[in-house]
Parts: sequence; C-alpha cells; structure tokens
Amino acid sequence: QVQLVESGGGLVQAGGSLRLSCAASGRTFSNYAMGWFRQAPGKEREFVAAISGSGGITRYADSVKGRFTISRDNAKNTVTLQMNSLIPEDTAVYYCARSLSVVVTTASFSYNYWGQGTQVTAPS
Repeated sequence: QVQLVESGGGLVQAGGSLRLSCAASGRTFSNYAMGWFRQAPGKEREFVAAISGSGGITRYADSVKGRFTISRDNAKNTVTLQMNSLIPEDTAVYYCARSLSVVVTTASFSYNYWGQGTQVTAPS
C-alpha cells in the first residue's frame, strides 16, 4: 500500500510563498508521475501541477503557471510544490497524488493514490 504524506501548508499573506512537500512510501517512486491538486470550499478538485517519473516533463494549470514550480527527488521519494506570489484564489486544500503511470497527466481519474491534504490559506 502506497502512502503519501503532505506537509508545508499554512497561512501566508497574499504575495508570499509556501513550499509543499509530499513524501511517498514504496520502492518504485520513479515509475510514476506525481501531481498536485487542490480543492477550495464549495468547488471541485482541480489540477495544479504534475511531473513525469523522471522529472523531465512538467505541466501546470494556467492559473498557476509562472508562479508555482513542481519538482521531485527520486532518491528521497519526495515531490515538492514551490508556490510564489500567492493570491487569495490559491486558498484551498492541496493534495499530492500518484499517477497510474510514468506519463504526466492532468486528469484526476488517472491518479490512484492520494494524500490526506494540507491547507493553504492566502487571505485577501
């Protein structure tokens, strides 16, 4: 059973930065793409960013492009989301997820393991 544990969420002023981390259990971490999703109150879960198994390919939602950076360390089984220039619209619970394959995908149904989520709040 794969476990994903997020950390790094919190309260930050608009314009500030946060760094989310996700630690994954298992021995074949590099065989799977990883993604970050978020869900704001009253809204559906949405794609934020994803990275391929090797780390060579990344994809971002248009709303975070240029502000957020996803990266991974396959030696440490971790994936990180660096969030800069946060705005109130970024306020949500952020989830780390492991894809079904090594290929980058934005569709939530392509991810079969999810973390418990971490709250990010950037009040106006």
